[in-house]
Amino acid sequence: MAREYVEQRDGGYWVTGTRVSLASIVYAFLRGASPESIVQSFPVLSPEEVYGAITYYLEHHAEVDSHLRQEDGEFESLRAQARRKNPSLYKKLEESRKVEEVNQRLDR
Repeated sequence: MAREYVEQRDGGYWVTGTRVSLASIVYAFLRGASPESIVQSFPVLSPEEVYGAITYYLEHHAEVDSHLRQEDGEFESLRAQARRKNPSLYKKLEESRKVEEVNQRLDR
């Protein structure tokens, strides 16, 4: 009996019966992470579920890649909107990031 490892719900792809998004698995896989290391990153998943999710992605990569590009576009739109609404917060964050970079260079 075949098992379904990925389901569509709430407008996204998820490892069946979990709160782990397929995107999390795919991005780790595309960065070169092994299925075993992905299991370590998501201990709620079994090796079978990770391999099943990767197999699903490989069989449906055009559809999943399209969905991921759409999600990325939506995220960037929300990020730009947040920056426009909270410019002082983002200025402080950028200043903090610069200070951290300088501190890291000095520690070398």
